[in-house]
Amino acid sequence: MAVERWTDEMLDELTSNFREVRESITEMRESITEMRGSITEVRDSIDGLRVTAQALLQVAAQTQSRMDRFDADLELMKQRQAENDARFNILLEEVRYLIRGDRES
Repeated sequence: MAVERWTDEMLDELTSNFREVRESITEMRESITEMRGSITEVRDSIDGLRVTAQALLQVAAQTQSRMDRFDADLELMKQRQAENDARFNILLEEVRYLIRGDRES
């Protein structure tokens, strides 16, 4: 088995490569730290969106409930108006009958 001796150039190259790897690792750690911060921001944004969506759903449900009550009130008003119209028509017919009676006498 041949034994290879390390020359100064080889050691310098190894040291240089080691430094580059170390710098790359440091850069990767910094990137990972930044990514974690970004992930935290995204999670916070998602939580904010979730709260906003829940609030909007609650407002929509309240609005729907109001609209349902409004529709029920409107139907009741229409029913009462129809009853009042019917009463008015009956009274109008009675007045016409009385007027015709006075003319014939």
